Amino acid sequence: MKIELKSLLRNRNFILISALIVGLLWEKGAQWTEEVTLPALAIVMTLSTMSVPGSALRSFSTFLAPALSGIVMNYLILGGLLLGLNALLIHDEALRAGFVIIAAVPPAVAVIPFTFFLNGDERRSLLGTIGAYLGALIIMPLMAFTFLGPGLLDPAKLIVILIELILAPLIFSRVLIKIGMDAYLDPIKGAITNWSFFLLTYTIVGLNRNLILTQPLSFLPVVFIAMASTFLLGWIIEGMGRLFHLPPKTITSLILLGTLKNYGLAGGLALALFSKKTSVPATVSSIFMIVYIIWLQFKRR
Repeated sequence: MKIELKSLLRNRNFILISALIVGLLWEKGAQWTEEVTLPALAIVMTLSTMSVPGSALRSFSTFLAPALSGIVMNYLILGGLLLGLNALLIHDEALRAGFVIIAAVPPAVAVIPFTFFLNGDERRSLLGTIGAYLGALIIMPLMAFTFLGPGLLDPAKLIVILIELILAPLIFSRVLIKIGMDAYLDPIKGAITNWSFFLLTYTIVGLNRNLILTQPLSFLPVVFIAMASTFLLGWIIEGMGRLFHLPPKTITSLILLGTLKNYGLAGGLALALFSKKTSVPATVSSIFMIVYIIWLQFKRR
């Protein structure tokens, strides 16, 4: 019984569902946890990037092509679809800004472990993710300025947050590895990451509880975009990969890079830069990401 409970408390899907339920039942704590969402994200990003080996960046010639594939799949394909559907279906300015932020963030760090579980091309996923994160330092401010405008967003504040949540964790993770702390953190970093996402998801759901319960129909376009950017887009990428006779492992990696965004980062940025309502698309999309990954695992079996 104790072993089952321990396993359950480490299960990402259980933790996410629990965060949703607690957020809908008890919203008052979200006012306190809102203040610690960015530090929690910084911790998650640091622990996640510890798995990136330093050797991955040493050879520019072998790094360039997979890195560009990550940028193309996550920004040009997925980001383009999100922006297009956003312009067509979303009329609320807060929700529209939320999808722009999702389109601007890099892939989910979980692309790398999910590639292993789904028997994909681990090297392509790893280098593609690294390339997209490095590209995000330039792409995110450009997209924010282009689609949100200088009047809605303080560029200086965005750049500071990007340094705090992407550049600083990348550097700090190298320091932790250098001093040998990775060996101590490896056994617990999964639990820390999952419960940090519990904190973030609970905060977003709790802050938007009244809106979710009183106006559920207003989120139907959000649900459609979240479904289209995972299930529909993944199906299209898989079909195109087979059409061009790509290896199955390559197709799996391209599907993950082309359907998964870092929704935790998007939700944290939305809360820090805009409003609680702006963070709703990230939460809805993260739910669909989990369901989609479960579907991919079921399909593979």
